Amino acid sequence: MQHTHDVALLLARFQFAFTVGVHIVFPAFSIGLATYLAVLEGLWLKTKQNVFLDLYRYWLKVFSLVFGMGVVSGLVMAYQFGTNWSAFSLKAGPITGVLLSYEVMTAFFLEAGFLGIMLFGMNKVGKKLHYTATCTVAFGTLISATWILASNSWMQTPQGYHIDQATGRFLPDDWLAIIFTPSFPYRLVHMGLAAFLSVAFAVGATAAWHLLKERKQGLAASNPVRVMFSMALWMITIVAPLQLLAGDMHGLNTLKYQPAKVAAMEGDWESEGRAPEILFGIPDMKEERTKYAIKIPYAGSLILTHSLEGKVPGLKDYPKDERAPAQVVFFSFRIMIALGCLMILAGFASLWLRWKKRFYNSTFFQRFMLLMGPSGFLAILCGWVTTEVGRQPWTVYGQLRTVDSASPLMASSLTFSVVLFVIVYCFIFGTGLMFLFRMLRKTPEVGESTDGTVRIGMRPEIVESVRGGSR
Repeated sequence: MQHTHDVALLLARFQFAFTVGVHIVFPAFSIGLATYLAVLEGLWLKTKQNVFLDLYRYWLKVFSLVFGMGVVSGLVMAYQFGTNWSAFSLKAGPITGVLLSYEVMTAFFLEAGFLGIMLFGMNKVGKKLHYTATCTVAFGTLISATWILASNSWMQTPQGYHIDQATGRFLPDDWLAIIFTPSFPYRLVHMGLAAFLSVAFAVGATAAWHLLKERKQGLAASNPVRVMFSMALWMITIVAPLQLLAGDMHGLNTLKYQPAKVAAMEGDWESEGRAPEILFGIPDMKEERTKYAIKIPYAGSLILTHSLEGKVPGLKDYPKDERAPAQVVFFSFRIMIALGCLMILAGFASLWLRWKKRFYNSTFFQRFMLLMGPSGFLAILCGWVTTEVGRQPWTVYGQLRTVDSASPLMASSLTFSVVLFVIVYCFIFGTGLMFLFRMLRKTPEVGESTDGTVRIGMRPEIVESVRGGSR
């Protein structure tokens, strides 16, 4: 019976991880891309250079598709709180449910209210009103992230509540304390910068692909592609180092409030000062050591505490049933850090190429940027795995265990549900990604979509017939 319950819990966790993993990419894409669109339209209004309008219309089509997939994946994910995690919803719902409802009442309605003007109103409303709509949608995506991260941050570092002894429910005492938990500011900044970086690399990779294609065809690089490539690399150059600083501050905060998570991230088993940094190894939960460890002396204390004498926690400081699975957290954290270092390298390399006046001519760098296209989204997924798996075995850190949060479901029904989710998601979002890549394959053109409307996947002859009919 216990084995069946363990399998059901594992399947419920896998299903939620799978649906969240698919979903998280689209809001991050929407947040960064909406802000990029606001910048492009603002530059067009300020400079009157149509290249910014051409790029705005090009990426607006992408945004409409990404935003739609984000809404669909988010709705499906939310239903699992009632189906697979009803115990969590019952106990933590008075807090997390309210925070998520705020997200719907503010951000989602704000985005939906102005999205139509943004997509179809370029030639139907004034320029200032249309720009206001674009900025409002961009602001709405940031508000959405704020409420969702406020809910998640409360689960990571809970405060401002009391537990009802009769029902075991978390009841609010101080909403400001609930929203502004100790980890919330760091998590919000870190995720916001991650969204901007992810889109910058997606835009840069798209531009790099078109630069390589045009060179192969013997054509000169078009102005929209050059501007797109340059803007993406300026964003990467500025934001990537800032993300490193934000990550360092977030790490200090995590060390203070979730030291067991840091111990799993670092693969440290013994609590010690002057601790080394383990660059690589294989944590072994049974033997309670990290095998084949490659270490840098003193670097662990220096990085984590900013002091050579700083004490670093070890997993042996905590009971075995309160330790996160170190293998998963250890490697996901290092993949995220490695990608972050490559991002910083890309920014500095672009500065060197600008100085050498080879920025648009280096095929090696363009191929590198093409390979780095998905790096921002991969880093977000690795960061999410580090954060959420590192919190285990808790859903509300230190208060409510994951095993006590699941619904009493049968393993057989969850198996069917997981298989169905994987098949449907692969079909729906696989089709969506196919349309997305088809749109990105098209080179941004001068006079892009001059009638100001958004059409996805329509052949030129169909568009021309529509125009002819409208005349």
